[in-house]
Amino acid sequence: MNTTEIFLIAMAIIFTVPWLIWRLGRTDYWAPLVVVQIVTGILLGPGVLGKAFPEYHAFVFSPVVIQSLNGIAWWAVMLFVMIAGIELDLRQAWKHRRESGITAGLALGAPLLLGSAAALVMLGMPGWMGASARPWQFVLGVGMACAVTALPILILLMEKLQLLRQPLGQRILRYASVDDIAIWGVLALILMDWQRVGKQGAFILAFVVLSWAFRHLMRRLAEADRWAVALIWLAVCAFGADWSGLHYMVGAFLAGVVMDADWFDQDKLDQLRHHVLLVIMPVFFLSTGLRTNWDVGGAAVFGMAALLLLASVSGKLIGVHLAGRVLKWPPGEASLIGWLLQTKALIMIIFANILLDKQVITSETFTALLLMAVASTMLTVPIVEPKLRSAARGASALRHP
Repeated sequence: MNTTEIFLIAMAIIFTVPWLIWRLGRTDYWAPLVVVQIVTGILLGPGVLGKAFPEYHAFVFSPVVIQSLNGIAWWAVMLFVMIAGIELDLRQAWKHRRESGITAGLALGAPLLLGSAAALVMLGMPGWMGASARPWQFVLGVGMACAVTALPILILLMEKLQLLRQPLGQRILRYASVDDIAIWGVLALILMDWQRVGKQGAFILAFVVLSWAFRHLMRRLAEADRWAVALIWLAVCAFGADWSGLHYMVGAFLAGVVMDADWFDQDKLDQLRHHVLLVIMPVFFLSTGLRTNWDVGGAAVFGMAALLLLASVSGKLIGVHLAGRVLKWPPGEASLIGWLLQTKALIMIIFANILLDKQVITSETFTALLLMAVASTMLTVPIVEPKLRSAARGASALRHP
């Protein structure tokens, strides 16, 4: 077979297997299609399918095919991260800055501290820290991975729970938005390269100047033209960030942050996010799965994933409960918010991909973080949905004594 035919076989596998698992297994309650696609990417990687059928795996996922898939994956994740940047509503966060700052700060700070403690444990064992990392970069990177909330997946889950457009849902979006800014800021700090600081300074300066001109232009364009110009802007920002030694995904996020969501029709923006997830993000999930590694031993990777999951979940809940006490929230609200902010899949996976690219973490650490992200996301709906039902019954009883 020629390369095109093998590439199309790979694409058929990428789209068929997770859809069949999701549809036939009826997993939507505890594992939406996007989570099944991530898990399938791990199963199709070298640690599972590659071990069971090495010849077939090497035939389908040959270096040439992987290179082609990676190109699609790069563009998919850049689009997705740009949309995440556009959806940040910083004006609302600023309007409610005391509440948003306290909640977001504690929801990020507590899991960051516990995740960093877990990273210190990992530092004491070989095989977890990347070859190019300094200890502080590794500890901060793993700690921040435990603190991440995936804003796009949070939106999808709150849509599913019919919570997105309610006041509580909008509050939760504000908290996640503030944390997203912090996450990407910390990532930029980790990736700072003092040997290329001149290039990075030039990129930041150029970005500030060009952002002013870009925003000036976008306000004068018709909406149909804004979509096309946004894609050009995405490619330029991603190139500049990568050229300067940061990462193209940092550039993609910055490209989205300087765009106002009200420049675009909200329904079309929602459709674009859904279509990117449906059409091209599965290729990114597969390319992510191909990077998993179990060389330090499957039990060790699963054990470390469990430690990171404990740090992440308990840290987020502790932080949000502290915020609830400070802000005097009604009983039960902190628990609901804390569990919704557990959603980590996608943004944390993107974050971990960057750390792996820059050799801050090893493939084994990446695999443990990936397992932790999937587990924390899968916990969200089964825990939150009964809490919402109980709250609705309580509200109904108060209205009809």
